[in-house]
Amino acid sequence: MKLKFWGVRGSIPTPGKSTVKYGGNTPSLELRLDNDELIILDAGTGIRNLGDHLIAKGESLNTSILITHPHWDHIQGFPFFKPAFISGNEITVIGTDREEIDLQHIIADQMKRIYFPVQLNELKAKLQFRSIGEEEFTVHGATVRTIYVNHPGFTVGYRIEHKGKSLVYISDNEPFDHESASSPSNFEPSVIKRFAAVKGDANTRIAEFAKGADVFIHDATYTPEEYVEKVGWGHSHYLFTLSLAHRAGVKHCVLFHHEPNRTDEQIDRILEKCRKELRTRNYSFECTAAYEGLEISW
Repeated sequence: MKLKFWGVRGSIPTPGKSTVKYGGNTPSLELRLDNDELIILDAGTGIRNLGDHLIAKGESLNTSILITHPHWDHIQGFPFFKPAFISGNEITVIGTDREEIDLQHIIADQMKRIYFPVQLNELKAKLQFRSIGEEEFTVHGATVRTIYVNHPGFTVGYRIEHKGKSLVYISDNEPFDHESASSPSNFEPSVIKRFAAVKGDANTRIAEFAKGADVFIHDATYTPEEYVEKVGWGHSHYLFTLSLAHRAGVKHCVLFHHEPNRTDEQIDRILEKCRKELRTRNYSFECTAAYEGLEISW
């Protein structure tokens, strides 16, 4: 597998001189399977540059875009994905519905004429939409499993396996605590019940899902100190992410979904603290902070 990061920032794009090293685009990743089939993870603003790259290569597309959830930072780049404007390309968008609206209309709504000059039904590529929950299915020969994570909006994490290699992508996820689980009103009760049904530490659910992954990408939006004031916002701090990676026995942990106000220098310091934590606790996995242009092959 080959993975390239095109957007790594959370919540909102953050262009500027303080984010040049790690990048300011919101989540989008390019995954190439060993058969060179393309799977795209999320459609944040990073997907625009990915689309331009694919156009420059002259590559015809038959690809799937796996959406973790439709918060704006994960879908706002789709209207600027140039391959969707080209006849002959085939794109399947995969993600979760809501009770009040399905996936296709979620994507279409942000392209209504009041917001955007081109509507979804005017795109020339062949578009298909596949609604999912917690399940297992196949994409381009790879086995894909999903899990609901602790984040508002029926958010899923993905585990992709192909020819004995594995990737786990959990962009947005918060530590689950039994005592505080009933407090946040914006979390879906059906998802909370899944976590609450786990005896002991409910976060074992995520660790088991990621077990033995070659590459584990996980939300590390906050520092532990910041998280105290952000409980219920749907995101993790980096020490929780390291703990999950250790419990899951992963080989490479990638810190992701950087807080929008986080500067390059601050991310450098967080990564340094994380690597020191690995040495102190004798954790055996590799740790990297995601940045635009980062490529990982395994």
